[in-house]
Amino acid sequence: MQSLWMLVSAFMFTLMGVFIKLAANEYNTGEIVLYRSLIGVIVLLAFAGVRGQTIRTRHFGSHVKRSTAGVISLGLWFYSLTQLPLSTAMTLNYMSPIWISLLVMATAAMRGSLRTDFRLVAAIFAGFIGVALLLQPTIDSQAWGGGVAGVISGVFSAVAYMQVKALGAAGEPDWRIVFYFSLGGVLLGLGWVAVEGMHALTWRGTGLMLGIGIAALIAQTALTRAFSLGNTLVTANLQYSGVIFATLISMLVWGDWPALAGWIGMLLIVASGMTALRRPSAPA
Repeated sequence: MQSLWMLVSAFMFTLMGVFIKLAANEYNTGEIVLYRSLIGVIVLLAFAGVRGQTIRTRHFGSHVKRSTAGVISLGLWFYSLTQLPLSTAMTLNYMSPIWISLLVMATAAMRGSLRTDFRLVAAIFAGFIGVALLLQPTIDSQAWGGGVAGVISGVFSAVAYMQVKALGAAGEPDWRIVFYFSLGGVLLGLGWVAVEGMHALTWRGTGLMLGIGIAALIAQTALTRAFSLGNTLVTANLQYSGVIFATLISMLVWGDWPALAGWIGMLLIVASGMTALRRPSAPA
């Protein structure tokens, strides 16, 4: 099942997060975004050259929509990270599967179709409850701006993933979809560092940036394959596995053990994922 690529994506995004956490004390957010995206662009250009393929596309407008939505989502999420506790910002960002399910249902309704698998929709909502139990978000009354940014970030993320689905259906290869998104990230990063400045790369910093860029490239490619070829709702549900991977790594590396509610949340996330996978439906 192609949706299982989302598990690879979730793990690699978690690994990327570890590298970002290690690099955050030495480099600003703009630098991280720039290097993360630039490494992807360079690797994919080399891949295209070796394979004799081209970055030319007949779907440039769709790539612009996907990249714009993805870059806006990324920028808003980073802003919410500066305004909210990490757990709250992550929870709001993980609302994207809910927005995806609503977009799928709205699209089906506009087409006069009732084929939406409500079992999968219910599993997505159950998985989000698991995320909330695990992360236990809190928000200060003065931080409403960050909260709104986090919610909107999830919406744009959902729009970007739906655009990935459309590009995949149009026959666009996953590497080219990732290339144009990475190119958008380079533009965002350049604008960011123009304001915040840049630091010289050390050997340690170079290693961390390579880790961030390679992990992000693998994660984005796996995510693109999952959404473009798999069932949209199943893939959206499996996004929640990233929270479990992050929790397990936090336990092993930093000794951060979840409370009882967190364990219940992880069980709920696993149960919702198994429910989604048990009886796969036609691609949404």
